[in-house]
Formats: sequence, C-alpha cells, structure tokens
Amino acid sequence: MVTAIYPGTFDPITNGHTDLIERATHLFDKTIVAIAASSRKAPMFDLDERIAMAQEVLADMKGIEVVGFDNLLADFARQHGVNVILRGLRAVSDFEYEFQLAGMNRQLASEIETIFLTPAEKYTFISSSLVREVSNLGGDVSQFVHPIVDAALKQRIG
Repeated sequence: MVTAIYPGTFDPITNGHTDLIERATHLFDKTIVAIAASSRKAPMFDLDERIAMAQEVLADMKGIEVVGFDNLLADFARQHGVNVILRGLRAVSDFEYEFQLAGMNRQLASEIETIFLTPAEKYTFISSSLVREVSNLGGDVSQFVHPIVDAALKQRIG
C-alpha cells in the first residue's frame, strides 16, 4: 500500500490544491492532507478551521485523510507510515524552494520519496496568498475556491 502525504498550510484550500489531491487519489492508495499549524506565517484561519474546511471540501474523495500537524514533516510522515511526500509546482519559481525542501527531507528520511505534480493549467496562477489578498480587497474569488471556502472568506473579512 502506497501512502502519500500532501503537506501545506492550506490557508485556505484552493481549487489548485483540490486538483492535485483528486489526481493523487488515482496514484496512491491513501493520501494524507497534512495541514501545518504554521504559526510563524500568521494564517488567516486557525488550524482547526483549516482542517474543517479541507474535510468538507474533500468529503466526497475516497482515500483521503485530513490531519493537522505542528512537528517536523519527516517525523510526521514516519509516524503515519508515509512512502511519498507530494508537492505541487505551479511555476518554475516554485522549483528552487521545493528542490531544497526535497533535499532536506531526503536527508532526514531517506526512505520517503518526494514527487512533484503540476496543477491543471487553469490553476497554475492560484495560490492561497493571492486568494486571501484578492478576497481582502473585496474581489470575487469564487472561481478559485470551493463555495464553502468562499463563504468562510466572506464571513472572516466581513
């Protein structure tokens, strides 16, 4: 059984994330969506809110588990019997940072492979930070996020 972990802050989860997660269901027996506490990033939504949103958005997908974590990814992955770390690459600019992370994770947990997926072309420009910024400025982000997330953003921003 091959279990993958897709880590991130998911603040908030976007259609780009969902696209990668849906495709992961065809590649792996189980995919753990691991939502990082990331207090240093000062997320808009707290960890429990991000977990709840992701669980609702992904509820219809088989083989998906959503969990939060606040420790070293390599340790978390080992604790959950993970074989693969899944990371998304939207653009060439993502590659350098992701390459560094993959190298560090390989040093910390050589038994776990990192695999990169690119999102569908229509999602390559979407990021959580852009969604938050557009939403904060009163823009319509409904085409970039699930309706549950859109509603949560509207409620948070007021």
